[in-house]
Amino acid sequence: MEEYNTALLEKKYVVAAQQLEKTRSNLKMLESRKGFELKILKALRTELTVQTENMLYHLGEEWQKLVVWKLPPSKESSSLESAMHSELHLHTVPSKEETAGPPVASVLQAFAVLGELHAKFKSFGQLLLKYILKPLISYPSLQPFTEEQSDVFILRFKSQEPHLDYSSPIEVFDKIKLIFEVLHKYLLNVPLEQPTEDTKDCRVILPELLGDVIWEDLSDCLIQNCLVNSIPTNSSKLEQYIEVIKSAEEFEKALKNMQILKGDMTDLLKYARNVNSHFANKKCQAVIVAARNLMTSEIHNTVKITPDSGVALPRLPDPGSGDHLKTQKTNKLPHNNVVNLENDTKLTQYMFSLPTCRISSSVEELMKLAYQTLLEATASTDQCCIQLFYSVRNIFQLFCDVVPTYHKENLQKLPQLAAIHHNNCMYIAHHLLTLGHQFRYRLTDILCDGAATFVDLVPGFRRLGTACFLAQMRVQKGEILERLSSARNFSNMDDEENYSAANKAIRQVLHQLKRLGKVWQDVLPVTVYCKAMGTLLNTALTEIIARIAALEDISAEDADRLYSLCRIMVEEGPRVFTPLPEEDKNKKYQEEVPVYVKKWMTFKELMIILQANLQEIVDQWADGKGPLAAEFSAAEVKSLIRALFQNTERRAAALAKIK
Repeated sequence: MEEYNTALLEKKYVVAAQQLEKTRSNLKMLESRKGFELKILKALRTELTVQTENMLYHLGEEWQKLVVWKLPPSKESSSLESAMHSELHLHTVPSKEETAGPPVASVLQAFAVLGELHAKFKSFGQLLLKYILKPLISYPSLQPFTEEQSDVFILRFKSQEPHLDYSSPIEVFDKIKLIFEVLHKYLLNVPLEQPTEDTKDCRVILPELLGDVIWEDLSDCLIQNCLVNSIPTNSSKLEQYIEVIKSAEEFEKALKNMQILKGDMTDLLKYARNVNSHFANKKCQAVIVAARNLMTSEIHNTVKITPDSGVALPRLPDPGSGDHLKTQKTNKLPHNNVVNLENDTKLTQYMFSLPTCRISSSVEELMKLAYQTLLEATASTDQCCIQLFYSVRNIFQLFCDVVPTYHKENLQKLPQLAAIHHNNCMYIAHHLLTLGHQFRYRLTDILCDGAATFVDLVPGFRRLGTACFLAQMRVQKGEILERLSSARNFSNMDDEENYSAANKAIRQVLHQLKRLGKVWQDVLPVTVYCKAMGTLLNTALTEIIARIAALEDISAEDADRLYSLCRIMVEEGPRVFTPLPEEDKNKKYQEEVPVYVKKWMTFKELMIILQANLQEIVDQWADGKGPLAAEFSAAEVKSLIRALFQNTERRAAALAKIK
């Protein structure tokens, strides 16, 4: 212990530490002897503990003089500005006047003898990670700047304008390699003497010790904050990634030469070399995220689709060689005795085209995304190709789940959005019919055996679009019937109040239909538009017919007023058919109202009955062969006659002829 005190005063830290360890060893030997329990041993044990702590305190003081951290005042080290204030000063530069070794060697050796070197380097490693290495990885603009003076080496940062938004792996590897080279030269490359007693602790390689402390965290940070961002999202850039892999290999090789790393390939290099798998995962994730963003964007931003327009489709692959040869052979057949079996009637080039309508611009972008992703798949590795193909399938399956849920309220409330969604679904289904076929021979062999298809998704999309639009149709039908319910059953029309209520109900129905006609104009395909408007107008006419036919007593004045109400429907009804913005082109569809409105002729026959006498009704019936018989049953006609005419012999004769 006296030798220890002398050595400590002379700052011979290695000798002092060795004397402490020698004392500890001797004390342990004495304490192990049975029956050798003296109070002095306890006092020695206490003194040894006190002197060990004293020794560690002095070593800590020396270490803080050798390795000086100048850190930002704020506790937060997550900003570029705070990182710029971080500095590391190493007072380990050997002076020309010194004859003995640098003091850092004796300090580190003493820590090693006392078994505290690992704890000291763990603390140093955590600071190095937090204030030097991680900021270099996170901030592309951060550059390490070194300065060597007569007795100190300074490591600080300067900021430069970055070329990219994320850190380039090659640049990051070079920066970190520079840091380790500096540390290796000025701190880690210190030969440690072997303690006389413990051979286990002496063979400590400082770079290896630092590597054990920080490499796992450093490797994770490099992967998550650097390599992940650098994985290309385009297959054409995959070849360029070879440079990153080479840089990672050189980085690890340099660290192994400095003995910071040991053993085989690390997770960092494995990650870099497995770029194809990471590319596929990143690309698939990017595709799904982009698709979902499109699905959750506004539906009402539309583009017009015509038979001439479409996604810029890739060229279909050339037919197989066998088919090509057959075609050539067929063409060489003599034409002399060949009978031309071709039909003179040609199908129009638009036979299988989607009719003119409006779809959401986001859905058009979604289809482009699908085509671009499949094109990318054709130029990728087999595994990546399969992943990208199924990502495209996932896009369409995601559409069926996301869109009806995310836009549920608007699809229920707004007729125009329901129509656009219907068109969107039909548009996607139309492309899915041939999407797989277009890429079938350009994808990997595994998918060429029939798996590359989207046809199975078509019925689901058609159901989705149809269900949404039919739900909206049910809502509109309900509103029509609700408005007609206020017409007071069209009874007692000679009462001014009743007539006014009926007239108002009919006007409201026509207003609703005209509004719908404008909302769906130039949105729905013309045929769908006419069928939808025809169905709704038919609902109104059917209800009016049923209410009038159910009346038991219709006076002459009632009949006249009912006729005037019906005439409003006949005159105004066709005008709700305006599928096209150009008024002159709508006339054709307004004239075809009987085609789309099933009860149109029935309604007109009802109007004839309301104004006709008994003989005219009998003539219209024509023994069950006339136009009246085509629209009404005998019972319905008899009921109307009884309601319109008084009970006379002429009425009885007329009723007898209706059978």
